[in-house]
Amino acid sequence: MVVEMLTTPSAPPAMGPYSHAVRAGDWIILAGQLGLDPATGTLAEGVEAQTRQALTNISGILGDHGRSLNDIAKALVFVADLADFPVINSIYAEFFGEHKPARSTVQVAALPAGGAVEIEVWAYVGP
Repeated sequence: MVVEMLTTPSAPPAMGPYSHAVRAGDWIILAGQLGLDPATGTLAEGVEAQTRQALTNISGILGDHGRSLNDIAKALVFVADLADFPVINSIYAEFFGEHKPARSTVQVAALPAGGAVEIEVWAYVGP
């Protein structure tokens, strides 16, 4: 299988030596997205705004490659404080509507750039 690195104008530059996303067979696998504004590269203010921005970035990356949130099969949500889960969950539900991908949520000690939330997804795109 060939792994193809995907680029996008719809997300801020990667913060390290990795790709925003890769195509591996029938999957587009996105790197974790923080709530960074692509235009400024700065972190949105607060967990609600960061969650919205992270999901907007994910939607943009997928859209740049002809896909949408409805193609997501699996999401992994990293949170700096599990007490923020109800807010994150509410915004997540707004973005996904009736589509309910499998999901895991994990509290972590810290996230890059001092983020409150980071979301990674796997989107099935078929052959």
